[in-house]
Amino acid sequence: MNSKPRVEIEYCRQCGFMLRAAWMAQELLKTFEEELGEVALRPGGGGHLIVRVDGKQVFSRKDAGRYPEARELKELVRDAIGSSRQVGHPRHHDDPSSGGTGE
Repeated sequence: MNSKPRVEIEYCRQCGFMLRAAWMAQELLKTFEEELGEVALRPGGGGHLIVRVDGKQVFSRKDAGRYPEARELKELVRDAIGSSRQVGHPRHHDDPSSGGTGE
């Protein structure tokens, strides 16, 4: 039995979200290749693009009114699986104490 987390990406077939869902799955597998046990694509309908980790919803396109950014999605999954992995580059420009210029 696999004790590693399972990510499910449910996408709307009618809306053509399959390629976006596949790209999201690729990004998650690339980032969390050691931490995840599975990333599954689940065809659905109703305009949905929902990401679940072990059955718990972590993102919904309908609820958010937009698609997730890659970094945002990785952070949501990272938090859900309890990983300490850094995702993306540090956001120095967002932190005034870091000495960044904010540009």
